[in-house]
Amino acid sequence: MTAPPAPNHPPVARLAVYAGSFDPVTLGHLDLIERASALFSDVIVAIGIHPTKPPLFSAEERIALLTEVTRPLPNVTVDQFSGLLIDFCEARKARVIVRGLRAATDFEYELQIAHANADLKPEIDTMFLPTRTKHGFVSASLVREIAFHGGDVSRYAPPVVAAALRTRFAKKGGVAAP
Repeated sequence: MTAPPAPNHPPVARLAVYAGSFDPVTLGHLDLIERASALFSDVIVAIGIHPTKPPLFSAEERIALLTEVTRPLPNVTVDQFSGLLIDFCEARKARVIVRGLRAATDFEYELQIAHANADLKPEIDTMFLPTRTKHGFVSASLVREIAFHGGDVSRYAPPVVAAALRTRFAKKGGVAAP
C-alpha cells in the first residue's frame, strides 16, 4: 500500500520570530526561546519598542541581556523593532510568529492579535506555545515588582538579569538585595 500523494503545501517555515518587550527577560521567556529554537532552524527574538511605554531597561540593555542569556543557542539572534510586528516579520522573511500563553486571558488577547495579523499578512502564521507550569504565573512586571522591593528573583530571571535588576533598583532608589 502506498501513501497518498502529499498535498501542495507551502515550504516549511524555517525562521520564526518571538517578540515581546522583555523588560526584563524572565526564565519563562527563556524557556519559550529554547523551545522555539528546537522547532525552527532560526529564531529572531525581537524586542518591541513602544514609544508610549517607558521601559525599565533601554533597548540596548535589553538586547545585551537577551544576547547574553541566548548565547548557548546558536540559531537565535536578537533584534529590535518599532511599528507592527507583522511588518518586521515580512521584512525578515519570517513565516511564523511564536507567542507564549500563560492563562486563558492571554489566549483571548493573543488570538485577537493573531487574527489581525493573519488578516494583514495571511502568509505569516502565529504559533502558540503554552508556558511550562512552573513559569505560568511569572511576568516581567511581577519580576520588576519583586526586584524593586529587594526580593530574590533568581527563581524567575536568569542570573545576569537578576544582577541587572539589583543594580538598576539601587540606582533608582528601590531596595537592592545584597
